[in-house]
Amino acid sequence: MEDFTGGLTEGYEMKDAPDSLFEMIEKGCNNYAMFACSIEAGAGEQEQVTPQGLVKGHAYSITKAQAVDIETPRVKGKIQLLRLRNPWGNENEWNGAWSDKSPEWRFISEDTKRSIGLTFEVDGEFWMSFPDFRKYFDRVEMCHLSPDCPIALQESRFAWRQSAFEGEWVLGSTAGGCRNYPDTFWHNPQYVIRLDDPDADDTAKLCTLIVSLIQKNRRSKRNKGITCLTIGFAIYRVEPSDLQRKPLPREFFTSHLSAAKSTFINLREVTCRFRLPPGSYVILPSTFEPNEEGEFMIRVFSECAANMQENDSAIGVGTPTDPPPSKPSGGVSPPSKPSPKDVEPGVTDAQRATMERLFIEVAGEDGEVDWMELKLVLDRCFREDIAKASRGISRTYQTRSSPLEKPQSVAGTSATVSQTSLERSLCGMWTTLQHMFRDIAGGDNREVMRSENVTQVHADPSNPGFSKDACRSMVAMLDEDGSGKLGLAEFQKLLADIARWKGVFKQHDNDESGRISPFELRAALQSAGYTLNNHIINMLMHRYGSKEGEIWFDDFITCAVKIRTMFDIFRARDISNRNEARFTLEEWITKTIYS
Repeated sequence: MEDFTGGLTEGYEMKDAPDSLFEMIEKGCNNYAMFACSIEAGAGEQEQVTPQGLVKGHAYSITKAQAVDIETPRVKGKIQLLRLRNPWGNENEWNGAWSDKSPEWRFISEDTKRSIGLTFEVDGEFWMSFPDFRKYFDRVEMCHLSPDCPIALQESRFAWRQSAFEGEWVLGSTAGGCRNYPDTFWHNPQYVIRLDDPDADDTAKLCTLIVSLIQKNRRSKRNKGITCLTIGFAIYRVEPSDLQRKPLPREFFTSHLSAAKSTFINLREVTCRFRLPPGSYVILPSTFEPNEEGEFMIRVFSECAANMQENDSAIGVGTPTDPPPSKPSGGVSPPSKPSPKDVEPGVTDAQRATMERLFIEVAGEDGEVDWMELKLVLDRCFREDIAKASRGISRTYQTRSSPLEKPQSVAGTSATVSQTSLERSLCGMWTTLQHMFRDIAGGDNREVMRSENVTQVHADPSNPGFSKDACRSMVAMLDEDGSGKLGLAEFQKLLADIARWKGVFKQHDNDESGRISPFELRAALQSAGYTLNNHIINMLMHRYGSKEGEIWFDDFITCAVKIRTMFDIFRARDISNRNEARFTLEEWITKTIYS
């Protein structure tokens, strides 16, 4: 029923059904919901007819629910009646109380009989009391039509209001698992819903809320051995002050109990009905275990307007966070450094002079650095960081134990400095330059890599280190004239940016493995000054994350470069500062294809 109508389905076992089940069915009938009910069939009992005329293992529909006035010599009041239909449309009908031509009907007035459309025909349709229904049937399912269905659109007042969002659980990003995992649970997508008014006819002044969590595209993958994930959700009451933080942090969920929750089960869909006091609530859909990937859709049906929104970060650029200073081995605190928010944070005149000499040597006769020359510099300066991440991981590269080499002639590269000249000139600058990177990044001198007795890296794009795509992106980030090369000022600014990003990476690389652990990318980028939402973080994890959900050092630098470039492109066109930018098709392709 749900797949054909796009509605929302909830089901109840009679032994566990709520006391308000009849009112739910009655309200559903008045809002064109579709119903199915059945009697469980044991082994060999499929479609077996019971003494009461009911068929086991058979799908009946409910076509009407109404409480009617009844008056007997001893009793006067209302009785809850249901009208059911056997789809066979034959003589197999209920033969108990309130069945066709049963004596109970004489206690109902003729006007009431006409109002409920009472007929006695051999058509498979019959009436029975709600207590008998609960006694003889085992399960009922109801499919509530969505407000945008054609039937609902014809009604001036339709009971349900719908909110729906699509999302995904991504390894190392939003796949946080259930509440058993407090360190990652808060990373799950969060949805805030505000219930302003109680149900119109609810004496307890509560709001009805039906939450449905459905996992997408799982059944189509059965032939690949992919089954349904174990999914569920939790609901927390929140105050306006709590919602100042987007998303809600770990501390909120470790200090608050849930207001409602579902059962975790490996079904395509988990649906629950709740009655909650008016207020604001946050819903967290999740898998049971963390780092289980999948797509989902969450829908909420409510009788009052719900105003559901995703509780996520607003995209923006802020002030980078200084990495915590580390103490050298002597125990003396290092001198304070300027904030990294400037163009070249913490770069001394001596270090700037070192970069200038390095630029002159690497750039060659054309006086500019292209991506191959930049790769030569970065691979040498950050060789230890890249080697850390590669250690123990199946990452196939080629390396050479040879002196540092200048790349071979490449189309568009005019550098012609000889290998011997570089080897003589750069040998004394590498250690100084690496001191600069460690100093800006907040590291200590123990990590400085000496130039002697170290396996050198051949500056070939097939070798370990920064990929050619990453190096090209770095050049493009600061290359305003589109020449594919960087001048001195741009080169210095790029190295200073990379040094700052390395400091951020080290701040979140707690085990010094050269890899950021899962769920740390958002915090690391925020330390670098970039606030991103779940949708973008998910895409970044798909693009730069490893199979284990980790971010390697060179991938993090590449990721930061891409984000910085896209922000710069957008802000250059957001002239009115309204978070809007205008591009022609040619301009958009030019900007994005080069970056």
